[in-house]
Amino acid sequence: MEEAELRAKMLELLKTDEEFRLAVAGLLGLDEVLRAIRSLQEQVAENTTATRALQEQVADNSKAIRELRKDMIEGFRRHDEELAKLRADMHEGFELLRRHIDALGARWGLLVEEAFRKGMKGVVERYFGEQVERWTYRDEEGFVFGRPSEVEADLLITDREHILMEIKSSVSRADVFELWRIGQLYERVVGVRPRLAVVSPFVREEAKKVAEELGIEVYTSL
Repeated sequence: MEEAELRAKMLELLKTDEEFRLAVAGLLGLDEVLRAIRSLQEQVAENTTATRALQEQVADNSKAIRELRKDMIEGFRRHDEELAKLRADMHEGFELLRRHIDALGARWGLLVEEAFRKGMKGVVERYFGEQVERWTYRDEEGFVFGRPSEVEADLLITDREHILMEIKSSVSRADVFELWRIGQLYERVVGVRPRLAVVSPFVREEAKKVAEELGIEVYTSL
């Protein structure tokens, strides 16, 4: 058989005869290659399955992370709301405490003021020999304060004169103006021009200047 015919016969057998084809592959070492390819294909299939499982696990983890993030955001939001409420409650509590302290301070100040007034009233009565009264008048036209109100002042009446006094623990410029207006009202109501005097351990400098300008006597230790 010629070489050309042999080649053609072998090609024909390779195409049609599987046993011959495997035999040739074995002789050439291709069977090992084929087995390696099949093993590699199986490994690829296994890796593909593992990859899919890993992807599913990653997806589950991503979902869990999103849920955790959502819970954390919600927790922070509730924390901020509770903190804001706590701050509001503390502010309200401090404000209530401040009002109580202010009210207590005002009440204590009035008590001290009244105690001082009564003490000085006794001193004035002792040295002048006359009783100090409390003159009160309903100022309907608002002459003193610009609106209808009750007007009060300490009054000492001697044989010679009427004396209106402002007896306080401290005297401001407004207190001096108030006494001056009360003196004018007293003169209009009673018909007697009173002598005006301020009695206090502390009279502000601007109050002293106004008292001097208005002719009001000042009795103070400062």
